[in-house]
Amino acid sequence: MSDAQVGLVTATPLIMIFAGALRVMGVLSTTATVSAIALSAAIAALLFLTQ
Repeated sequence: MSDAQVGLVTATPLIMIFAGALRVMGVLSTTATVSAIALSAAIAALLFLTQ
């Protein structure tokens, strides 16, 4: 696994956790949270597979 892939595996869950925390605090709507999590996962998967 390359350094870029390790970074993706590390950063993506943190982004998802942060989006969830912002939802709990009331900063993000449910739609925005789901969108952020889904797009983060899609972008990470695309970048992971193309590295």
